[in-house]
Amino acid sequence: MSEQNKRRFEHVIRERWCKGCNICVAFCPKQVLELKNGKVFAARPESCIGCKLCELRCPDFAIEIHEVIEGKAEGRDAAHLDFSVSPEAEHD
Repeated sequence: MSEQNKRRFEHVIRERWCKGCNICVAFCPKQVLELKNGKVFAARPESCIGCKLCELRCPDFAIEIHEVIEGKAEGRDAAHLDFSVSPEAEHD
């Protein structure tokens, strides 16, 4: 698959749910995830292959992986929002 046709994935991380257990980091086969200040973040999202091992293994449901589909409308539904933060907070 050429670089132009490579599948891309978005990481939705609910930091307030993350307890920094490091399970998702340990299971990621491409070392996409890292801990920073005790919370997980996608350090190398371009390397993600979409296996969702991090999402499946997270005991706190703090991470979701969504495929980015080119040409799809850019609107977001409520599944992408972190309702644990106030409505005034920045969600992106």
